Amino acid sequence: MSETDSPSAVHLFGDARLSLAGGVTAGLRWHPYLSRPFYVSRAEGPYLYDLEGRRYLDFNMANGAVLLGHGHPAVCEAVQAGLAAGVLTASETEHHVRLAATLCRVIPCAERVRFAVTGTEAALVALRLARHATGRRKFLVFAGHFHGLAEPFLFRPSQPGGDGPPLPASGGVPSAYGEDVVIVPWNDPDALDRALTRQRGELAAAICEPVHYNAGCIPPQPGFLAYLRQRTREEGIVLIFDEVLSGFRMALGGAQAYYGVTPDLCTLAKAVANGLPMAVLCGRTDLMEQLSPGGPVAQSGTYSGQLLSVLAARATLEALRAPGVYEELGRRAERFYGELQSIFDRAGVPARVQGLGARFGLYFGRRKPVVTWAEAVACDQSLHRRFVLGCLRRGLFFHAYVSLPGHAGFSLAHDDGCLDEALTVIEDVARELARQEEA
Repeated sequence: MSETDSPSAVHLFGDARLSLAGGVTAGLRWHPYLSRPFYVSRAEGPYLYDLEGRRYLDFNMANGAVLLGHGHPAVCEAVQAGLAAGVLTASETEHHVRLAATLCRVIPCAERVRFAVTGTEAALVALRLARHATGRRKFLVFAGHFHGLAEPFLFRPSQPGGDGPPLPASGGVPSAYGEDVVIVPWNDPDALDRALTRQRGELAAAICEPVHYNAGCIPPQPGFLAYLRQRTREEGIVLIFDEVLSGFRMALGGAQAYYGVTPDLCTLAKAVANGLPMAVLCGRTDLMEQLSPGGPVAQSGTYSGQLLSVLAARATLEALRAPGVYEELGRRAERFYGELQSIFDRAGVPARVQGLGARFGLYFGRRKPVVTWAEAVACDQSLHRRFVLGCLRRGLFFHAYVSLPGHAGFSLAHDDGCLDEALTVIEDVARELARQEEA
């Protein structure tokens, strides 16, 4: 019996629906292929354990928040030290200063740093700073890029390609907010130029995921990030990299270090504290010093830089700064993604594997490279569903998102043995999918 037909999980979900809205504590905890959450009792290294104690090799890793692996010893030791110090909240300590100094050394754009709790909060403050600095209201985003669940960012393009007026992507979001939003397709310099010309003198900021991981993994086409940097600088627009997912994923300095393109501001979260709640806003001194108390732009919070998260982040960065970490991560990633693509090709399953560093996307029903959000969302959801459930029955966990394709990934705790185990399972599932197609 697998988690797909677990009586304990079904019973617990019945109880959850009596007290939790929708039966979950957050919308994305819902697993659409299970029609309920995937319930976990504990986690260790690269593994999750369900309510019955069955072990699953995890290829979600807390939506990418756990880069070192679940329960990393150094992170746990750091958190224990924070507990012994009294769970300090709304207090400044030497650890806050040390963490900020480390971030300024490793993140190219980080001349100054502020701590927050969520990526959403950091993105909102970044936009607020850009509006103050430029005196403009509007901002440019790229179709399908995710910057949190706050009203300014909850808009989608009215046309699949990314053109057309923005539409609210959630109930309760006034359509009038969309008057400030300009949406263009990713990896399309001509569309970018048209938007910048049309909105000249009105755009405060341009914000992007420098690698579009929220659509699986869509890297920038060669030269696109550098062109975005050039054009925003020419137009006096603040360039913001949302590195909530890309931060630390393929390089210690994130995508901006990997591609050699430095934004004016960037946001970090998820992997920065290996699963503990923390976000960071980094950027140029002249922009960041506009934050209160020195400047007029508001940013604060009782839980901003909570000590447990700060200590976890210090331990995480110490582990990531160890010699050879990213060379080894790159080696594992290249081998795994290459062999994964070979499995689908040999089985005759139409699927495109795209990965960079520790995160990747699977695009079923497609063999050509995916370079835009419109191409990503056109993948085969039925085939994806059968793949995910087939893996789950065999002890390999992939989360699934309500809107495809979502993203998957591994951690530094996934050694070659773990990845080989995953490839063996996936090959078995791929052959099963091929037989189903032939029947």
